[in-house]
Amino acid sequence: MRPLVLLDVDGPLNPWAGEARPPGYVPHDLRLSGRWWACRTLRVHLNPEHGRRLLDFAARTGAELAWASTWEHRANTMIGPALGLPTLEVVEFAASDTWKYGPVARYAYGRPLAWFDDDFALHETAREAFLERRRGLPTELIHVDPATGLTEAHWAALEAFAGHLRIT
Repeated sequence: MRPLVLLDVDGPLNPWAGEARPPGYVPHDLRLSGRWWACRTLRVHLNPEHGRRLLDFAARTGAELAWASTWEHRANTMIGPALGLPTLEVVEFAASDTWKYGPVARYAYGRPLAWFDDDFALHETAREAFLERRRGLPTELIHVDPATGLTEAHWAALEAFAGHLRIT
């Protein structure tokens, strides 16, 4: 089965928590509307190099890229184009009582998984149950500090994941 790389937006791709943005990040003002957004503009900072690196990794390894973000389908229309990413599959989180773990477990069932997110410290019991159910499957939860976004250490963790699969 194809390995899966899941992408959260806020934190890994949009380092929202830092006072200063890391080098390479470009501001984007996105017009949001809907239940939670109340028709407002939100500034996100994205690094277009990340899209190229993700696509290169997927092409080289055969990995599937997918969104695992509360942006859900909006990630394809608002974030992906700014990074040069094509439309990706989306893990949907509606009515999940286990943060993202339940929906991700269903989506990634039986597949090697690398997952970039900034909230793995939340819901410790659910995280441990998720990892226990995936025992025997290559699974790399790559925590990203929301003040820095993706760094070379995160890319190295992704490459190490691929190395364990012998797909590099």
